[in-house]
Amino acid sequence: MTSDHAFPADSADAIDVQHRIGAADAGARLDQVAARLVEGFSRERLKGWILDGSLTLDGQPAKPNTRVQEGQHLCLSTHLPALIEDAPQALPLVVVHEDAHLVVIDKPAGLVVHPAAGHHEGTLLNALLHRYPEARLLPRAGIVHRLDKDTSGLMVVARTPAAHQALVAAIQARDVSREYVAVVNGVMTGGGTVDQPIGRHPRQRQKMAVVAGGKPAVTHYRLRERFVAHTAVDVQLETGRTHQIRVHMAWLGYPLVGDPVYGGRLKLPKGTDEALRALLSGFPRQALHAARLAFDHPVTGKPCSWESPLPADMQALLAGLRAHREAQW
Repeated sequence: MTSDHAFPADSADAIDVQHRIGAADAGARLDQVAARLVEGFSRERLKGWILDGSLTLDGQPAKPNTRVQEGQHLCLSTHLPALIEDAPQALPLVVVHEDAHLVVIDKPAGLVVHPAAGHHEGTLLNALLHRYPEARLLPRAGIVHRLDKDTSGLMVVARTPAAHQALVAAIQARDVSREYVAVVNGVMTGGGTVDQPIGRHPRQRQKMAVVAGGKPAVTHYRLRERFVAHTAVDVQLETGRTHQIRVHMAWLGYPLVGDPVYGGRLKLPKGTDEALRALLSGFPRQALHAARLAFDHPVTGKPCSWESPLPADMQALLAGLRAHREAQW
């Protein structure tokens, strides 16, 4: 199969593609040939374009199961519909990597990822639409995973249909490494793994919980630093359930410092001075930061990784816990 024009679907909403069928594809079904030729789109979308006449054979409508012949011309002429209706907004973004296929964002605590009830604007999605107008053509503006509003750190966002499909598949296959730093209440004696299903809390529907029949969820954790009554841990996710780290750590009996949903009542360690008391009682969010992100690039296949330093509020929290430890020990 030879190409008369390069395929531009990743760069614009207008698609105009023409190809001549070669000997290697003679006798194959049209939908199968199109799937090999038109990269970056699902077979279901390509089938839809065949059925609505946007994808033709020798200028004539055809069926998905039509057998193509050598020398015939496949033509696709259509526009990608906008999938996002939210308004672009010029919001600050910390971009740690950007190429034609994806972007890696260092999200601050307090930034909502998707518009939802109570947060119709001022979200990461609104900011992406402003900086990358082509994102309106992608599901969720290219966002393939999320962080809670008050979790800081690294996120990858797709910029093309092909990258979006590949990144979603990599996450589902657990080929994307996501490592976090958390500070929990209580002193852990060692690392481990939590393999417990997560679903909606049976009574408090706004919360998640470890429940029988929930979705599989696996969290690995190891000690980073111990304090008088707290522990800093490195956490690695295998799965990406809603509130997964927060739920699993609370289930273990070590809820995250500052977690307003799963943290329970504030507990102050023995000998807490006023400085540490103010630091713990006033910590504004769950102490959780997405510190490292690694995966094979969806187009080049090259291994990629990025790291994000701890934000100032978590650095201050750790400094206060260290000072208290030194005073007590």
